[in-house]
Amino acid sequence: MRKDEGHPIDMALLPAVPVGLPKVLGLVVSGEATSRAEIARRSGLARSTVGQQIDHLVGHGILQENEAGESVRGRPPRVLTLSPRAGTVVVADVDTLATRVAVADLGGRVLAQETVGVPVGAGPEVVLKAVTERLFDLLERCGREPDRVRKVVMGLPGPVDSQRGWAVRPTGMPGWDGYPVAERLRTAFRAPALVDNDANLMALGEAARDEVDTPLLGIKIGTGIGAGIVTVDGEVYRGADGAEGDVGHIRSVGGGDVLCACGNVGCVGALASHRAVLRGLGIPESTEDDPLHGTHTLAERVANNDPSAVRALRQAATEIGELAAMLVYMFNPRTLVLGGPLSELRDDMLSGVRAVVYQRALPLATRKLTITTTQPGENSAIHGGVALALRDVFSERGIARMLVDDGGVA
Repeated sequence: MRKDEGHPIDMALLPAVPVGLPKVLGLVVSGEATSRAEIARRSGLARSTVGQQIDHLVGHGILQENEAGESVRGRPPRVLTLSPRAGTVVVADVDTLATRVAVADLGGRVLAQETVGVPVGAGPEVVLKAVTERLFDLLERCGREPDRVRKVVMGLPGPVDSQRGWAVRPTGMPGWDGYPVAERLRTAFRAPALVDNDANLMALGEAARDEVDTPLLGIKIGTGIGAGIVTVDGEVYRGADGAEGDVGHIRSVGGGDVLCACGNVGCVGALASHRAVLRGLGIPESTEDDPLHGTHTLAERVANNDPSAVRALRQAATEIGELAAMLVYMFNPRTLVLGGPLSELRDDMLSGVRAVVYQRALPLATRKLTITTTQPGENSAIHGGVALALRDVFSERGIARMLVDDGGVA
């Protein structure tokens, strides 16, 4: 059944992908081979098979073949690349106060991104409506066809059942528990949709960087504190029920009687999250004029060496360092990345966490450990969402869906 008929494809009815086609497409997408002769040489497939599969992919608008330029003699060489008509993926990183949305091509290049200033507390229907409308606007602005969206990925700031595509008992997110987010996105874009935890997407985005080693542990310090774990094979550890990585509800080493949104007392998130630091300093999290008022004000006060702000940040770094040291023992990552608003106050937060981790963890766990922060101005969750989407698009089932969308497999 074609996607442009307005119905989802029955996954059980997907036909088999022609032999060799995923290998041919994979070599072009990775840039390892860009000509028919190169593909035949690297794939080990017969030239006739390579020719058939390339013709198939070009005919479906997934690849394009162009002359590379002037040739010294004979015919100019022809180069294979992904076609702009091959499609796009769309990603949304939902945060407490706003959502970052992006459109990327199938080569992983982000074509456009924007912020939608709707708080998660407005509820799923309001947020999803605003996010969907903005993504369609971005597609139009990029000159990309909505009917060629191949995958939709959304990150949520709470526990997520990625199999069912919804949040599971998230705190501070009224109306989101069990709301069919993936189903709503599938209906809106007429494309497969996946919902994941925002810390998982952040960790994936960091793991996708060329210079970063895995296993990777990402800790996002936002309204709460969450963690994402990427294995050496590049897979996200998701646990049994979506509760993995909800580390902000681990009891602080120092204990205390601060009430957490989960109903317990002394949780690390209630003491050391971005929201907790702002609350302790009496800084409003947002205002009508500036949804990121708290982030901006705290950064300004720390930059001006305001004693109370610096002290609060260092206390938070100590709490998070204790948590990180425990997680380093449990998972023995090669890279530990701090993300979220507090991580942008790089020097104080990073040095505080490093000091505690190296003091608390034994040399075996830290001798090759890199501790760093996400890159300023970068949204790692967006890049993680794009990477997750493309992994599915270029799987065998994803390729089969593309061919069915574009008129069936020959």
